Amino acid sequence: MSALLEVNSLKKQFGGLTAVNEVSFSVAEGETVALLGPNGSGKTTVLNMISGALAPTSGAIALAGEPIGGLAPNRIAHKGVARTFQLVRVLPSLSVAENVVAALAFRSTPLWGRAAEERAEHLLSEVGLAGRSKEFAGDLTYIDQKRMELARALASEPRLLLLDEWLSGLNPTELRVGIELITALGQRGMTVLLVEHIMEAVRALCSRAVVMNVGAKIADGPTAEVLADPVVISAYLGDGHA
Repeated sequence: MSALLEVNSLKKQFGGLTAVNEVSFSVAEGETVALLGPNGSGKTTVLNMISGALAPTSGAIALAGEPIGGLAPNRIAHKGVARTFQLVRVLPSLSVAENVVAALAFRSTPLWGRAAEERAEHLLSEVGLAGRSKEFAGDLTYIDQKRMELARALASEPRLLLLDEWLSGLNPTELRVGIELITALGQRGMTVLLVEHIMEAVRALCSRAVVMNVGAKIADGPTAEVLADPVVISAYLGDGHA
């Protein structure tokens, strides 16, 4: 498989703090890859640079061979990158459907009117919110807000989907539903890079894992091998557990 996303020698500094230090990895077309690491390791900063929320201090990011590092978020989105956030971001005073229609209006090929409403209904059905379009987004449960956020991300028809702890905060039943949703996206050929702390989900979803610690990459390989790596175990649990 050819690489869809390529990250090379990526660095991000905030004053004297180096949050991401010379990180390189790639994600192949159709692959679901986990970006792992303890809190503060730099994972979300990497996602922020890929999506355009932050500009890299140095290094390169390419999508299908085209440089995207440092571009504005809307330009990166129009090139095929969509994301969700650690804390769900909804437009609470709008209906569920209107939240998705708003995303359809701002994608690279905008949809309006009835076409947008029909597409929103289809996307909501895909994520398990069929028949819920007229409810206020602010009234949804946490898992259903996450479903709606995913539908909104999918509205842009992304080539690369970035999921930042999308499965966090779910109970066991909701977690199984969430894993099934992401699995279905992978089966459709979508490329997914996910930041996650729930190892059950990582093992179920990801053939490969990249691990960071203190801003640097410390492992990259098949998920089972990476999670058994003493260096990774030490990063998460301390040297006594390695």
